[in-house]
Amino acid sequence: MPHHPRVATVIGRLLIAGFLLCLVTGLYSHYLQDPLPWQVFPTRPVWLYRVSHGLHVATGTALIPLLLAKLWTVYPRLFAWPPLTSLRHGLERASVALLVSSAVLQLFMGLLNTWKWYPWPFSFRTVHFWLAWVVVGALLIHVAVKLPLIVRYRRTGRPRRVRDPGTGWTRRGFLTAVGATTAAVTVTTVGQAFTPLGPLALLAPRQPGVGPQGLPVNRTAAQAAVTVPDDWRLEIVGATPASFDLAALRAFPQHDADLPISCVEGWSQSARWSGVRVRDLLDAADAPPGAALRVVSLQTRGSYAVSHMTPEFTRDPLSLLALRLDGEVLHIEHGYPARIITAARPGVLQTKWVYRLEVLP
Repeated sequence: MPHHPRVATVIGRLLIAGFLLCLVTGLYSHYLQDPLPWQVFPTRPVWLYRVSHGLHVATGTALIPLLLAKLWTVYPRLFAWPPLTSLRHGLERASVALLVSSAVLQLFMGLLNTWKWYPWPFSFRTVHFWLAWVVVGALLIHVAVKLPLIVRYRRTGRPRRVRDPGTGWTRRGFLTAVGATTAAVTVTTVGQAFTPLGPLALLAPRQPGVGPQGLPVNRTAAQAAVTVPDDWRLEIVGATPASFDLAALRAFPQHDADLPISCVEGWSQSARWSGVRVRDLLDAADAPPGAALRVVSLQTRGSYAVSHMTPEFTRDPLSLLALRLDGEVLHIEHGYPARIITAARPGVLQTKWVYRLEVLP
């Protein structure tokens, strides 16, 4: 009996929990990239963003079969006739239409983002952010409208286990199939972030350990239209401007940091990075203790050619201008000659091919 209201209620609770988790983790990622003036973010544990955004993408992926199952349970009511019988019924139908359309669009846009496929002319991140609020608002309206029905079925106890004459499903069999499908989709994709399950990540767009120097790449140097000049130097614009070539940077005290690259598309992997502490470079430019940074890349094509580091990251001892990866000179695809690496920040802010640091007040 997959069309029973109790089945819809059980799946609906899972959808509400999943969408709320995606909202919280998505807001964290969004404001890390576009912080409000008063926001200060934790830098420990170093895997905080890896876990947060891994949950975001894994939950969003798991919500797809759950949403399809929910639509299957209620679809006879979606096409009920007459379409409107009262004001309350009209509000219910409107909330359902808004919720279904926004939730389907949100989840499938997120899925396409994990594959870096953008068949639309607008900014994915901007639309994804605002559409999340539409989904949550429509969800709250829908729950408010359906609350009497939810309470009624909660009080009536479990229905008898009978088969649906149209499908042959029992309630338990249908929910078991939905749970198994959701688990299978999750297990075959989450390994891109949870590396112990990496061998099972058959449906994931990225595989752990696959890429130059054993690390996946989100944007290649060719895609970013990067050309590293033979006379490359790192320019630091501050109270005391400074300039360093590679030999001079290698003469600074070198530090190691075991940090993950955690991409907004959902994959992540840890590596050992070596280079110069960002705070040592700021001190070389006589930057004030609370200074922020504007980091500029050689990248000339695509987004994130410029990133910003707030003071909690610029002064963190694990924030590096990395020159080496796992003991080897950075591969061009990983940002040679130098890239930013920090704890608990999205991979898009770990700017590659750095050539300029600008000290901000």
